[in-house]
Amino acid sequence: MSRRRNGEMRPHPWRRRAVLAAWLLSALGITVRAGQIQVVQAPTWEEIAGRQHAGAVILPAPRGTVLAVDGVPLSVTRERIRVYVAPNEVQDVDAVAERLVGVLGLGSARANRLVSRGSGWNTVGLYSLAVRDSLIGLPGVHLESLYQRYYPHGEIARGLVGVVIDGDGRGGIEQRYENHLSGTPGSQVVARDSRGNPIPGQRLTVDEPRAGGEIVLTLDMELQEIAQSALTAAIEEHEALGGDILITDPHSGEIKALFSTQNGNVASLSAINAPFEPGSTLKAFTVAALLDNGLADLRDVIDIADGRWTINGRTLNDTHVEDQYITLRTALSESSNVGIAKAALALPEGLQYQSLRDFGFGTLTGVELPGEVAGVLRSPDRWSLQSPQSLAIGYEMSATPLQMAMAYGAIANGGVLMRPRLVREVRDANGAVVESFEPEEIRRVVTRRTADQVGRTLIDVVNSGTGRAAGIGSYQVAGKSGTARFATNGRYEAGDYSSSFVGYFPADDPQLVIFVKLDRPSGNAYYGGAVAAPVTRVTMEAALAANVLNLDKLAGAAQRPVVVVPSNHYTVHISTELSIPVPPETPSGQGAEVGVAIPDVSGLSARTAIRELHRHGLRVAEVGPGSVIRTYPAAGSVVARGELVRLRSEGQHDE
Repeated sequence: MSRRRNGEMRPHPWRRRAVLAAWLLSALGITVRAGQIQVVQAPTWEEIAGRQHAGAVILPAPRGTVLAVDGVPLSVTRERIRVYVAPNEVQDVDAVAERLVGVLGLGSARANRLVSRGSGWNTVGLYSLAVRDSLIGLPGVHLESLYQRYYPHGEIARGLVGVVIDGDGRGGIEQRYENHLSGTPGSQVVARDSRGNPIPGQRLTVDEPRAGGEIVLTLDMELQEIAQSALTAAIEEHEALGGDILITDPHSGEIKALFSTQNGNVASLSAINAPFEPGSTLKAFTVAALLDNGLADLRDVIDIADGRWTINGRTLNDTHVEDQYITLRTALSESSNVGIAKAALALPEGLQYQSLRDFGFGTLTGVELPGEVAGVLRSPDRWSLQSPQSLAIGYEMSATPLQMAMAYGAIANGGVLMRPRLVREVRDANGAVVESFEPEEIRRVVTRRTADQVGRTLIDVVNSGTGRAAGIGSYQVAGKSGTARFATNGRYEAGDYSSSFVGYFPADDPQLVIFVKLDRPSGNAYYGGAVAAPVTRVTMEAALAANVLNLDKLAGAAQRPVVVVPSNHYTVHISTELSIPVPPETPSGQGAEVGVAIPDVSGLSARTAIRELHRHGLRVAEVGPGSVIRTYPAAGSVVARGELVRLRSEGQHDE
């Protein structure tokens, strides 16, 4: 209640005290809360405020380089500059706009919009490192370094190398050596505006990134380009759906070239992940097993009757072997299905299986690439009655092109299966070798004597058998062709073939093994001897003409007349299964060319000119930079294949 004093009503004293107490309590609460926020919770609120105005970001490390064996970079990281403009920081609008036009090539209208006051942070674009020196320190212009993966040689070896997507290696060496190539990321603190957007140029590096290391491959760029070009041309000519080509060193197991393409995808790795039934190319290993175990001799005579043999409900046919009685050597060189299958009757099932297993079929090779598959080689307890004869001629099993190349490498080197090697060295970011890889023997498969016997028979295949299209003049070449049908859902499709050839040269001192396969070639020329063997010849001729590392061009050259088969044009005459490319008739009607005309390469870049001359089987001397002016001898001159051609370029100076 209120009290009356001097005629006025006054609040009761306890009410004044209550209001005062409320004020004091409120002030005390505010003071306590302020103390709690500013003292007790200060670190928490500072962290929240910091996150609003600054944020830590990962600073990517420069990714390491992938190199060919000759030091040619296949995959590199290049630094790029992203340019921003902060209009409110621009001091001289006209000067900055003019600099953007001159350095970045922007239009005047766009440059003026970018520097106009009142607009926010403006992203100009991504540019080469060269613009940095011209823009750094310019008020209102901010620069940010970024790293991009770059492939200097485009599609060359793309499947082997792989790609980088969102900073991660995908496929090939990029994926296999992701941890080594990626390096160690750093971190930065980035200032943010009131909306939480990063402010360009306002960065503080906390941890410097550490660059990734290098990977040095066994790949020879000259051979890789030769192989890729030869296979691509053959696929186009025969309208095939795809194919594979490998070049390996039989003694070290090194992969010198590998290229796969399927349905236009040049980044395919079907050479390691798409097994196929090899057909007749497997016959060499059936013969090797017979010889090595003393179960047959190359001089043994086989009765193939009329070239038709039915066993366990399956009929095998020969359509080109005319004699009834042939030796085992002839059966292999002429690719007689009946002859090889009858000879294989002497092989116990377990021994036949183990022999193929020893050559590497049905197991992973261990190549340094992701996604390799082992193919199919079933154990004898899963065979049918027809399996022994089917396996003898390359059916009821599947192998990858890499497995075939390594198995033939064992024949070429005297009987030892080598582990394929694609990586020669692993280096750190400074180029110091961290790890190097030496040739690795897996096992001895057959004796040297057996390997030599099979090798001499494979020379017959090229000299007079189904692989004649792989011959290259005075060099002895050993090899075997194969043609097998594709199976879809367990059924063989008529007209769908894989056509292959695998060979090595020089035959008496092997230095390179070359495997070629074309998938589903069109037309009548689908046999391995018709479409794959010529690719082998083209590749070998170009390798001899090019500056291929460590290739002794005199080794194995036989002293015999040279008849040159053009490497880029031939006609195919088909007689049942035997298909032999023959040289086009010359104007004189002699039917053989004794030289090659030097192509006109004037106006081409030095690299393109060299590739064109190599394609014609010619050697090329060193050349300076710039476009080619002329050749010595002159274009149109007819010279012997392997002749040295000198180039005159714009950048060359007289001595």
